[in-house]
Amino acid sequence: MRAVLEIGGTHVTAALVDPSHARVSRRVRRPLDARGNAEHLLGTVVRCAGDLQVPAGQVWGAAVPGPFDHEKGIARFEGVGKFDDLYGIDVRSVLLDGVWPRPADVVFLNDAHAFLLGEASAGAAAGHRRCVGITLGSGVGSAFLADGVVCRDGPGVPPEGRLDLMRWSGAPLEHTVSRRAILARYGGDQGVDVRDIAERARRGERWARQVLDEALAALGTVLAPCVRDFGASVVVVGGAMALSWDVVGPALRTAFGDTPVRPRPGTLGADAALIGTAEYVRAAGR
Repeated sequence: MRAVLEIGGTHVTAALVDPSHARVSRRVRRPLDARGNAEHLLGTVVRCAGDLQVPAGQVWGAAVPGPFDHEKGIARFEGVGKFDDLYGIDVRSVLLDGVWPRPADVVFLNDAHAFLLGEASAGAAAGHRRCVGITLGSGVGSAFLADGVVCRDGPGVPPEGRLDLMRWSGAPLEHTVSRRAILARYGGDQGVDVRDIAERARRGERWARQVLDEALAALGTVLAPCVRDFGASVVVVGGAMALSWDVVGPALRTAFGDTPVRPRPGTLGADAALIGTAEYVRAAGR
């Protein structure tokens, strides 16, 4: 069993995972306010991990979104609308000092990498040598996997393997494809989230459909050449927006044009990143 954490914009999950059988045996989940102060954010993460009651001396894996120095365990969030108060904090040291029983170490990986590693282990990308993963939530996460190894360069791979560094209409892609961008484009009601816009599109609201189609068309147009050049045989989509696949899927597939690979939703749901994180720790021999 491997002890893992997934830290997201709305929640943190601690879990015990058996990577050899791709099975989550136990989990603890707590809500998390990504705009909270550092004490609140890290205190919530530490308490969640402690509630799992893992024996001392375990190596934990932690899936964390970027920008984050995953090698050193230091937060680099700045101007991205989430976790800004964590900038410069050594999160590894906080977890090593705060979680009880004490871990032996904490290793970090990008949450989109964790998602695709999980789907490649036992989900929608299982059996594919070259695959691409996209997570759609507060931003655009991406992962390019070849024979189980994350690729950060090479044909078809965007800079650092990060699709969010690509540009669309002269601006970073996330200015069009992200929760903030979609809500700003839609305008209107306070308290409306992307899932509400998707529901309105599902019910026939033209403006809701247009806003989502514009964002997904941008994503598909930027992503399709990467998929072709990388030689991927599958593209798996996860994240909060993928829960509205009946709305998201057709628009994204249309944007892929004649690209032979068609995007598909992940099949592991919330377990994907947890299983992928456990697999990452196992493969590292930790």
